[in-house]
Amino acid sequence: MIQDALVGSSIHLRHGVTLQVSHAQGANPAVVFIHGEMGNRFNFRFQYEFSKIQGWRVLAYDLAGNGQSSPYKRYSIGRHCRDLGRLLDRFGISSPVLCCHGSGVSIGLEFAQYRPISGIIAIAGGIHNLTPWWHIPLMKFMAFGGRYFYKLPVADTLSNFFSISYHHQFIKQFVAESFVPTDLYAYKSLEVFWNYNFFARHPAPKNLHIPALVITGGKDLMFTREMGKELAGYFPNSVHLHIKDAGHLVMAEFVELVNEAIAKWLIAVQLGIQF
Repeated sequence: MIQDALVGSSIHLRHGVTLQVSHAQGANPAVVFIHGEMGNRFNFRFQYEFSKIQGWRVLAYDLAGNGQSSPYKRYSIGRHCRDLGRLLDRFGISSPVLCCHGSGVSIGLEFAQYRPISGIIAIAGGIHNLTPWWHIPLMKFMAFGGRYFYKLPVADTLSNFFSISYHHQFIKQFVAESFVPTDLYAYKSLEVFWNYNFFARHPAPKNLHIPALVITGGKDLMFTREMGKELAGYFPNSVHLHIKDAGHLVMAEFVELVNEAIAKWLIAVQLGIQF
């Protein structure tokens, strides 16, 4: 039987921190996938498998407090970044391309301030105003006990709120593998991203010269086309792909289009082509 490449293994990173990691050798720069809020490494299944087939080195992992990784006692974006650095050192990966979704983009941007990267792919996430007015009350409700509602069959209907292509084969698999967590710490881990503002943290940011691919969806209620255009504008060497019929889960809703864009962009990065 062929084992799922994303099953991965548990990596004891430091005292009290164990991360679930999937990794495959290949050509550099390595593509490192960082999932977003309440996600896991399977969120990038279709990009991970595609990149692996292309022969690129790949790594995907569950952030602390998410998926199969252990929780932190205290959460911070800086702690996520430091552990990402430790993880890359463990695998001997230097200057990777970071492929990030949602709040994972914040981690990628912060990481780039302290460690060299070859480029960043920012999917449905950016630098500020990332928390819609309804998000915090909803997450507090989930933390209080509403998260158990998702064990009920009726909860499937709420998935339509996050994706306009729920009956697509890819999004069905995405939803099946992206179970809503029932552990309290998964919701506590979100709080560090509320009111995040990159430029408030870094008035004189570094490493914005790196190549960037920004991907947005026209039906995304959390990260708009205008926000993506603004983010791309901060990177002199950037491409902004906007898919008008996509929602927040664009990488699962339009798999082939996103994978094609990533491949073309990454090949250009490897060749040193300016956008």
